[in-house]
Amino acid sequence: MARRPVRRPKGIPLSDFDTLGLKPILTKTLAAQGFDTPTPIQAQAIPLATEGHDILGLAQTGTGKTLAFGLPLVQALLTAEGGKPEPKTAKALILAPTRELVGQIADSLRVFTGPTPLKIATVVGGQSISKQIAVLARGTDILVATPGRLIDLMDRRAVDLGRVAHLVLDEADQMLDLGFIHALRRIAPALGTPRQTMLFSATMPKQMEELSRAYLTDPQRVQVSPPGKAADKITQSVVFLEKADKPAKLRAILDRDPDALTLVFGRTKHGCEKLMKGLVADGYDAASIHGNKSQGQRDRAIKAFRAGTIKVLVATDVAARGIDIPGVGYVINYELPDTPDNYVHRIGRTARAGREGEAVTLCSPEETGLLADVEKVMRLEIPVAEGTRPARQDIAKPAGRRGGGGGGAPRPQARKTGPAPATKRRRPRRARKAA
Repeated sequence: MARRPVRRPKGIPLSDFDTLGLKPILTKTLAAQGFDTPTPIQAQAIPLATEGHDILGLAQTGTGKTLAFGLPLVQALLTAEGGKPEPKTAKALILAPTRELVGQIADSLRVFTGPTPLKIATVVGGQSISKQIAVLARGTDILVATPGRLIDLMDRRAVDLGRVAHLVLDEADQMLDLGFIHALRRIAPALGTPRQTMLFSATMPKQMEELSRAYLTDPQRVQVSPPGKAADKITQSVVFLEKADKPAKLRAILDRDPDALTLVFGRTKHGCEKLMKGLVADGYDAASIHGNKSQGQRDRAIKAFRAGTIKVLVATDVAARGIDIPGVGYVINYELPDTPDNYVHRIGRTARAGREGEAVTLCSPEETGLLADVEKVMRLEIPVAEGTRPARQDIAKPAGRRGGGGGGAPRPQARKTGPAPATKRRRPRRARKAA
């Protein structure tokens, strides 16, 4: 892909979308949607991406990463020659780790492709694969997918990725957590070359550098905040208490502002479902989303939460990324995540689109080690609202390996006996199912 030189008037800052080199049809749509000023990640990434560079984008959650890669992508497709996509093909591929995030990305981009002939298709697990095959048979300009379902479609020869000239990996760190790196190794060789690749994430684990070296060519690094930093408008606090006292404390917090939209995060599917049913029995308008819910159930719960008919949404980390509801006022960590980076994504569900929000963490003695890991990643000490912070020697050591972003319990250490190779073969399968 040819690299166009930067042509920007000297002395003019990138203070609004008109300065970013976007087509009039896009700036007009932005204005109609009330977007006046680009966020920092958008202001830095869009000009570089429209010039054809590969991008490694790092920004805290809720800062507008979708438009940072979406607008240059739409512009590139509008500019490119070639007409309608051929059957079973796609011109651009966006990979995301969860069904919810796939839907959010597609909905955001459809606002800007609506006035154009560009088509967007989505493929995720939990939905009819025959319907997805029928949609792909007609071809699409932009394909937004979870890696697991995409590989299923590749195996059925329902999609041809050889025409893909643009690849986006969104929330790539969670894809690493869930074992999707194995899926990427299967998908990447099927893509067209040369191509532009953009990788975006809110955190920067060590493996991300390896991922960027494997899939990006001379990337431009765009970073607008330290990796692992939460949005500045989120007020964070921690309550130290016994595990048995958590149900009463949760209800006390919910009763402070009963009309507010509140996201409550737990670690396990069973635990979240039990917690939700207890809240409903106590008269709270609550619903839950987790891996045991069908896609229809998850979609209906999120729709009701967005509309305000459900005030409390109890979720595993399946909702830590992919829920973009500006009205969320509170995030409550009923249980701390096994992976500290997921804390950043959890609390990023509030204080979106420039709003303020509050994140409260309920920390039992067994979780103090998990809290210490979170604070290390965040590079700050979360203020104590209630209880007493334990002394360093009293901090519990997290048991077992860290799990991924799927909301499961801590994984036990692998046994030295037994068929280790078979265990490795099963991990990608579990990751694919999670999508």
